[in-house]
Amino acid sequence: MFNLAILQARMGSKRLPNKVLREVNGKPLLEYEYSRIMDSQQINKIIIATSTLDNDNPIEGFAKKRRIEIFRGSPENVLDRYYECAKHFRENNSVEELNIVRITGDCPLIDPVVIDEIITSYLRMGVDYASNTLTPTYPDGMDIEIFSFDALRNAHKLAKYPSDKEHVTLFIKNSDMFTKYNHEAESDFSHFRLTVDEENDFKLIKAILEYYGPRGEKYTYLDIISMMTKNPDLLTINSTISRDEGLQKSLKMDGRI
Repeated sequence: MFNLAILQARMGSKRLPNKVLREVNGKPLLEYEYSRIMDSQQINKIIIATSTLDNDNPIEGFAKKRRIEIFRGSPENVLDRYYECAKHFRENNSVEELNIVRITGDCPLIDPVVIDEIITSYLRMGVDYASNTLTPTYPDGMDIEIFSFDALRNAHKLAKYPSDKEHVTLFIKNSDMFTKYNHEAESDFSHFRLTVDEENDFKLIKAILEYYGPRGEKYTYLDIISMMTKNPDLLTINSTISRDEGLQKSLKMDGRI
């Protein structure tokens, strides 16, 4: 049993270009995220998966400088990028039972405690796929998914829509051929937004990282929510941005909504 975290990241965001390497306190957002994933007790390894585009060369530079394994694959077919990354790792390390933990590079505040809780739920339930995204109750920016290599391989083989290939787990989530489990938070915090897609998102994340950075302390998403409620101005910075705008756009282009 091996839990491989694949952290997808790119420089070419249309709404906020180069966002993953934007700096706060002299440190790129991607470094904050990588460090928080490393605090997970159940992740065995992290690979950053970016595209083969020249635009994403700085991400490879970031990874190599920090001796983080990097994989480069399809720019548009992110499902293929994940599959080839997982397949390459599995074959080169003789891993029989491989689980993939999917985390996207726009979640610099990802909570390692939640990562471990979802992995534990996945193993306990014995399903093909588990996440906290089927029915969101966690803040946007705490999205974590785990699935078997077999599920990924089947999705890679059977997915047809461009939206399924862009949004790695969409086929798995919509298909009856996979068993699934949704991990829920203790309360519904889904109206909080802790991801980075637009400039106002970055302003909020910057404020949070500047608040916690000098303290050097460990903090959970619940700590962040508590801090925000004590600073009401932070609650409205990005409150008008909708969740999953990119996904909705892809589904419309495919004529699925």
